[in-house]
Amino acid sequence: MEALFISTGVVALAEIGDKTQLLAFVLAARFKKPLPIIAGILCATLANHGLAGALGAWIISVVSPAAMRWVLGLSFLGMAAWTLIPDKIEEEETQVAKHLGVFGATLITFFLAEMGDKTQIATVALAAHYGQPLLVVMGTTLGMLIADVPAVFIGDRFAARLPMRLIHAVAAAIFAAMGVLALFRIETLF
Repeated sequence: MEALFISTGVVALAEIGDKTQLLAFVLAARFKKPLPIIAGILCATLANHGLAGALGAWIISVVSPAAMRWVLGLSFLGMAAWTLIPDKIEEEETQVAKHLGVFGATLITFFLAEMGDKTQIATVALAAHYGQPLLVVMGTTLGMLIADVPAVFIGDRFAARLPMRLIHAVAAAIFAAMGVLALFRIETLF
């Protein structure tokens, strides 16, 4: 259950202020139909993070434990640094697949926006770290929904009031702690 809880918390924190949360704001403002947007976010995240979880599971099957310690440690430290860099949304990401309806536009834009994003890479690293890709994907998907569903309903007025630097600093600290643990105490992580 640790894989589920940690994955949920880390991604929920890392997602606040992320470009996909900004995308949720834009889609909500443009379409004003929260349920198909939320369904699109859920399906896109499950598909994207499912692939990331499978990649994480594959990595642990081919990389030695000694090498994995360094890969995970450095990955988590990299995620800590990346979490501190604010995201912005690119306008073309909101223009993709407008003719597919609200659900289709959300599904495609969220899936594409998550490609190579910090939460997708975190999903790979967490799946490799815990060796439980299903629980990690469930957790990262839940974390995405925790951060993005309120964005769909509340809008960016609420986001402007959140202490973004503090939230990103907490998420970065969690990633950094996981990186240090992976580098120096790998036997306690698996």
